[in-house]
Amino acid sequence: MTTFVLVHGAWHGPWAWDRVVPLLHAAGARTLTPDLSAAGDHGLHDHAEAVAAAIDSVGAEEELVLVGHSYAGLVVRQAADARPEAVDHVVLVDGWAGSDGAGMFSLAPDAFVTAVRAAAETVGDGWRIPAPPPAAFGIVDGDDAAWLAARLLPQPLRTFTERTRLSGAVDRIPGTAVYCRPQTYPFDRFGAALGYRTLGLDGPHDVMLTRPEPLARILLETRSFNNGKLEV
Repeated sequence: MTTFVLVHGAWHGPWAWDRVVPLLHAAGARTLTPDLSAAGDHGLHDHAEAVAAAIDSVGAEEELVLVGHSYAGLVVRQAADARPEAVDHVVLVDGWAGSDGAGMFSLAPDAFVTAVRAAAETVGDGWRIPAPPPAAFGIVDGDDAAWLAARLLPQPLRTFTERTRLSGAVDRIPGTAVYCRPQTYPFDRFGAALGYRTLGLDGPHDVMLTRPEPLARILLETRSFNNGKLEV
C-alpha cells in the first residue's frame, strides 16, 4: 500500500487536491491531506510539525510519498528531514525549495517580497497576507476561477519569513520536482539544485485543478521509480 501525503500551498486548503485524490484512490493508493489553513499566526515550523504528525499516522509497512505544492515544498522538506526513515519519496509540484535556511523570502524575487510585505501591512493587520486573485495561480477559466476565489484564504506572513531548519537527512530521500510550463518562477532549478529528477508538465501553477490526470499519473509512477525517465 502506498500513502500519498498531499500538502497544499499558501492561501489554499486540503480542497486543492480534490480532483487528484479520487484518481489516486482509483489506483489503489491511500491519501492524507493535512490542513495548514487554520486561522491564527502560524509559521513554517508549525506547518512542518503538522505534516510530520501526518507522517507519524502512516504505518511503517506502507510506502509513503510526500507531496508539496508551491510554498509547501519548503514545508515537506523540513517534515521529511524530521522523519527521514518514514518517507520514501518527496515530490515538489511547482515547489519552492532549497537547502538549510531557505525560505520564501530568501528564494523569491525582491519585487515579490516587497509586494507581499506591503499587502500584509496595508490590509493584513501586519501579519496576514491577503489572498491574490485566481489569475495569480494561472486559473483564468470562469468556473474554475470562481470556484477557487470562493476558497482562497489569507496566509500568515510568518510562513514566508521563517526559514527551514534541515539537518541534511532529507537530502538522502529520492525526490522529484514537477515544474509547470510556462514557468512563473524557476521551479525546475530549485529541484535540480537539490539533485531531484525534474519533470515538466504543461499547465498553470495550480495544475492540480486543471490537469489532475497527468499529475496523478506522475505521482503514481513515483511508486516504482528506479532512476528511469518518466514521460509526461
